[in-house]
Amino acid sequence: MNKESLIKELHFKAIRSSGAGGQHVNKVSSKIELTFDVINSQHLSLNQKETLQNKLANRVNKEGILILFCDQSRSQHKNKELAIKRFIEIISDALKPKKIRRATKPSRSSIYKNADNKKKNSAKKALRKKPGLE
Repeated sequence: MNKESLIKELHFKAIRSSGAGGQHVNKVSSKIELTFDVINSQHLSLNQKETLQNKLANRVNKEGILILFCDQSRSQHKNKELAIKRFIEIISDALKPKKIRRATKPSRSSIYKNADNKKKNSAKKALRKKPGLE
């Protein structure tokens, strides 16, 4: 996956940010909408596209377009940089292969420690009982 080539495929749109902002708010479009067409991307393999479709199912719409918004900063350029950075993180995390779990046995010492702790707890709780009339 080449990050520079993916960044070239991104489309940006500046929108007016929501929320309070005073007199300046109606004049400036500082919120950034980043869109990336996963299905028609030329720099991703078919396997990578399927993986992104599956792992990012809640972020990708029915047309196969990933949409991200960023309005953290008051600067449009800063928001664009933050959106690109978040996009790269999301894509790289989704394309990381899943770590294989290897089954392991508990060590001999841990088995003995667990057994010892159980005996101690059992003895402690046995002392809490009322003495029997035997």
